[in-house]
Amino acid sequence: MQHGFIKVAACTPKIKVADPAYNAEVILEGIREAAGHGAKVIVLPELCLTGYTCQDLFLQETLLTAARKELLHIAAETSELDALIFVGLPFVKEHKLYNVAAAVQGGEILGLVPKHFIPAYGEFYEMRHFTAGNREPETIYLEGEEIPFGTNLLFACDEMEGLVVGCEICEDLWVADPPSTGHAKAGATLIVNLSASNETVGKDSYREMLVKSASARLLCGYIYSSAGEGESTQDLVFGGHNIIAENGTVLAEAKRFTCETIYADLDMHRIGMERRRMNTFMDPVGMGATQTEPSYLIVPFDLQMEEDKLERTFPNMPFVPSDKSTRDKRCEEILSIQSYGLKKRYEHTGCKKAVIGISGGLDSTLALLVTVRTFDMLGLPRANIIAVTMPGFGTTDRTYDNACRLVRTLEATLMEVDIKEAVKVHFKDIGQDIDKHDVTYENGQARERTQILMDVANKEGALVIGTGDMSELALGWATYNGDHMSMYGVNAGVPKTLVRHLVHYYADTCGNGVLTEVLLDVLDTPVSPELLPPVDGVISQKTEDLVGPYELHDFFLYYMLRFGFEPMKIYRIARLSFAGQFPDEIIAKWLKTFYRRFFSQQFKRSCLPDGPKVGSVAVSPRGDLRMPSDASAALWMQQLEKI
Repeated sequence: MQHGFIKVAACTPKIKVADPAYNAEVILEGIREAAGHGAKVIVLPELCLTGYTCQDLFLQETLLTAARKELLHIAAETSELDALIFVGLPFVKEHKLYNVAAAVQGGEILGLVPKHFIPAYGEFYEMRHFTAGNREPETIYLEGEEIPFGTNLLFACDEMEGLVVGCEICEDLWVADPPSTGHAKAGATLIVNLSASNETVGKDSYREMLVKSASARLLCGYIYSSAGEGESTQDLVFGGHNIIAENGTVLAEAKRFTCETIYADLDMHRIGMERRRMNTFMDPVGMGATQTEPSYLIVPFDLQMEEDKLERTFPNMPFVPSDKSTRDKRCEEILSIQSYGLKKRYEHTGCKKAVIGISGGLDSTLALLVTVRTFDMLGLPRANIIAVTMPGFGTTDRTYDNACRLVRTLEATLMEVDIKEAVKVHFKDIGQDIDKHDVTYENGQARERTQILMDVANKEGALVIGTGDMSELALGWATYNGDHMSMYGVNAGVPKTLVRHLVHYYADTCGNGVLTEVLLDVLDTPVSPELLPPVDGVISQKTEDLVGPYELHDFFLYYMLRFGFEPMKIYRIARLSFAGQFPDEIIAKWLKTFYRRFFSQQFKRSCLPDGPKVGSVAVSPRGDLRMPSDASAALWMQQLEKI
């Protein structure tokens, strides 16, 4: 339960219809197995103590009395287990029969949640037997103990702030205004659903969609446990289609017709962060509220705080879909966003030309491809794209040749300006020793290049297209007022790991053998600003040797900005995601570098040029990242010092 993670389970036992004693034992077997696996919230199906398909046997006192007795038996037998358990049964209150979920923990029945929406259509005849449950909780007595009874019960964990569990039953999910909506508005972060949804052709897809959408709309975890084998097949068949979702993503799903218990590690801190981030989640008083919401009763429960073993996986390249077809679709979409953003800027300004610095590296290659695509959409000649190659002290033949071949193949205009002599004059003017390869030596070249691009743009009446990507901006790996500056930065929303895939996608789909050859060689070239002299004609300055692997930095960036994860949590999941690829000490080293640079370099992001947002993470000061340039990193670094 560290870092907001909690393991949960949806369990479907193989029951016998109308045999509560037998069913209690198989239910206990499933509960013990789930608890042994580390599950802290365990959900079983609707009416599982008797079976959902008892029909008119629900009117038999013998069955109802046995079900109540076995509920007490389950509570007693699970008193030593560290879990909150939900079990379904029929329950009589004031001569009315209710379909309820019993919340059991520590040997006690914490509450009974009745089903509110009782179906009487198609194959469902529940209204023949059951009464709709009351919303506002009331007190009943069971074996002399006071127990709350009502739909509006929430179960809050004392030890884990943010874990608040609400419950609904089967049909409650399928209606226009499900109880879970009110539960979430009242503070529930996890919804459990005890269900007995029968199988018909195509129903599984619709059921999955309902669970996903409920968890997305309510920004919550959702555990759906459904009846399976053991129910009567007189007219219906039940598949045990268990689903666990979190904020629109299915984390685990049972194979139907197997009575499979499924597990997932829900992230309650992430859910809390999402709710804080989306300020429209709760409708403020006076802004659309038309009636008083029904009251809720909060029932506390206890769980032991212990280090749990995470089985949840986190993709080590969260910006890049692992499936090729999905990745290709994503690449096409991003290229369109970049191109349409630039297209609008040209339509607004009336410019007909572009100036772009081309180095033979990944970022400038992608920016040129986007600009070409934009000019094709505008019907402007590609010759109006002035691609300027500016050889300096660190330029290698490989990158220079690739830059020139790329421009010519794309039919843009190639312009070459050798910056070495101009930089030498500048160094002489400011008293910089040309043999001192320090930050002035490096940045002087970057600023000279930017000056050339800006002046050529003025001369041609063009826009300077920025090439820097989001990963560089996050790390501050850009020369202030050098490559940091442009008139429109098409790559500003694209992380480095995704830049590579965008260029590769273009190479795969362009239909031009020469262009593909050039792009593949660009992809094979080490990432480098080429500001230091090469050694034996080979790049001597590799970016990832200096600031760390971009795979790690993009991982850190995603989970820090998208979900607000704390440093120790990011370190924990990074160790899992990069196991066998990077040692723990290397992950820790570059995570510290990431936080140090991220905080110290905000001043560069605070004055970024315009550029299109393409994903859920962005660093524009006008959009996703409103961060003071002088913020201290002390709190974050203190955590990292404990590694």
